[in-house]
Formats: sequence, C-alpha cells, structure tokens
Amino acid sequence: KGGGKIKAGFEGGQTPMQRRLPKIGFFSHKAKDTAEVLSYHLDRLEAGEIDLAALRAAKLIPSTAKKAKIVLKGELSKAFTLKGVAATAGAKAAIEAAGGSVQE
Repeated sequence: KGGGKIKAGFEGGQTPMQRRLPKIGFFSHKAKDTAEVLSYHLDRLEAGEIDLAALRAAKLIPSTAKKAKIVLKGELSKAFTLKGVAATAGAKAAIEAAGGSVQE
C-alpha cells in the first residue's frame, strides 16, 4: 500500500525550524517613495528656491520619488530656500547658517 506525503518543513511534532528562528529585518514600503539628497549636492544647483521639481531637473532624485529629504553631509556655500522638501535637524541648521530657509 502507498504511503502518505509529509508536508515540507514538518519535523515530527517538534517546533519547526522556521518557527524557532527569530524573524529579522524590516522593509519599509515608504522607502521606495522617499529619496535622500546629501546637502553638498545642493551646491551644484543655482542658489534660490529648491522643490521636488528642481531636484528632479538636476537629476538628484529619481522621477518616481514622491518625497525628498535633505541629509547633512559636507559644507554649504550658497543660500537656498527649501519648499516642500524635508530636511534633518543638522541639514536645517546648515542651510540656515548659510543664509537660507526651510519651509515644509
């Protein structure tokens, strides 16, 4: 007579390996919509108002990005006005120290 099949991962009644091991990692679904821009990349742009359209035109963020965030790295030498773009606390301080402003 034929035997039955045992489900893949069945370990004879003991807790299976996939339930014993901890789950690790985290995948943020918001991450694919948000692009990060390093602050020293802003010096490539002309001083003035920076919004998502200006960042896309300068190829600093992909066209699929719905949000952008400025992260402090390096020095800023020009004054910028950020509109509709998020910035970290350090980046805000650096932009304001260079004579710019942040409007979210």
